[in-house]
Amino acid sequence: MPNSVIIFRQIEEITSKLIRLGLSVQQNYPSNQQGAIAFSGMQDISIAMKNIAYEEIYNKLEGSKNYNIKMLDGALIQMLYSYRDNKLVSHRLAFFPAPNLESFQNEPDIYEDDEIYADILGRNIVTFPIRFDYDPDNFKEIEHPKTHATLGQYRNCRIPVSEPLTPEIFIIFLLRNFYNTAFRKYTQEFVLSSHRFPRTITDIEKSSFHLGMY
Repeated sequence: MPNSVIIFRQIEEITSKLIRLGLSVQQNYPSNQQGAIAFSGMQDISIAMKNIAYEEIYNKLEGSKNYNIKMLDGALIQMLYSYRDNKLVSHRLAFFPAPNLESFQNEPDIYEDDEIYADILGRNIVTFPIRFDYDPDNFKEIEHPKTHATLGQYRNCRIPVSEPLTPEIFIIFLLRNFYNTAFRKYTQEFVLSSHRFPRTITDIEKSSFHLGMY
């Protein structure tokens, strides 16, 4: 099982890499306070869980710089892990795309010469947040899997996930699916290590639709 030092270093390396490749425009490097791995200057992030308009959630997170990474299209990435006695007890990995891409879509001439913008210029793109949680304390089979994905802000959307995600797995998932042009260009920069968390999905959860790596 990856310990807190490994997870911290992965986030640190990912942050530096995204800066170097020009995919991050603003960032907060990770911090590790007694097993609580967050980002420098983190404030109360409960706003992201409230029943308010997504645009307001995004604006508050962006305005208070409550993120690890702000991507070139304005998307915010959070990577939070909590360890106790060097054992993972929770994680929250979140992707908050910018709710308004008009600045990119209305002035395509500014960006069309740079191929890494190719995936974010479509006028038919509908942005929505994605979150991966590891929350074993609230486990209830099928209803609240230990590791689950939430799409959008749907209160009861908890898609079973095979295992907690390392920062490497999470970032590669985001790049491959939402920044595919950039991912193909820099594929050699994002290679998975052998570090993986044990599986947490149950047999019953595996028999329903789920997300996983095998």
